[in-house]
Amino acid sequence: MCFMFIRYGFYGDVITESEKYRWMGPKRYDYAGTKVFLRHRSYEAEIAYLEVESGKTNTIPDRGRRFGRLQTSGSPNKSERVICLTNCNICNKKSSRPTPYSRPEETRWSRSKGRFLSISAAVISNRNERAPDGLVVDAHLSDGLLHLILIKDCPHALYLWHLTELARKGGNPLNFEFVEHHKTPAFTFTSSGNESVWNLDGEVFRAHQLSAQVFQGLISLFASGPEV
Repeated sequence: MCFMFIRYGFYGDVITESEKYRWMGPKRYDYAGTKVFLRHRSYEAEIAYLEVESGKTNTIPDRGRRFGRLQTSGSPNKSERVICLTNCNICNKKSSRPTPYSRPEETRWSRSKGRFLSISAAVISNRNERAPDGLVVDAHLSDGLLHLILIKDCPHALYLWHLTELARKGGNPLNFEFVEHHKTPAFTFTSSGNESVWNLDGEVFRAHQLSAQVFQGLISLFASGPEV
């Protein structure tokens, strides 16, 4: 299975809740989103992601950080952002990166475990009216990487601030200490709970375990678990 974006937690709950109100048309997403936000549910899970080579990532500088040190491995500041457009120089170079598992002796995996409000992965920015800059403003379709965004459990007000920044043109939704942003060619996910609902390109999908990697500009997904 191949997708442009996959989302878990908040976004999986929104797409599931919205199915109850299809008669409302597109407005059902705002209604469902409000209901899910007010519940403020987080989920226990473990994510492992493949680290990219040293020098292939950017980090947000110390200035302007919110609520402590960011846990990030791939978020350039505004002056360093290169937007992916037609004939993009970065995409035209085409990544020479080997497939994630072609050289297992050279791979290094990092892990993040805890309670998450949402988990998102995308190969493009996914700009839309609710997120004018997209999930990640400088995402590139053909650089061989996906953007993994982990939103850890946090107070309601801070999560609202994050969503407000996401909805604002020129905002910084990744610039919070409870947000992890990683550029990676592959990751794995394992749920610790009984519920595990994903939003795959707008469709509901259930899986307790899955692995994902970039393949020909898309997220290639392999899932397992009792709910598949």
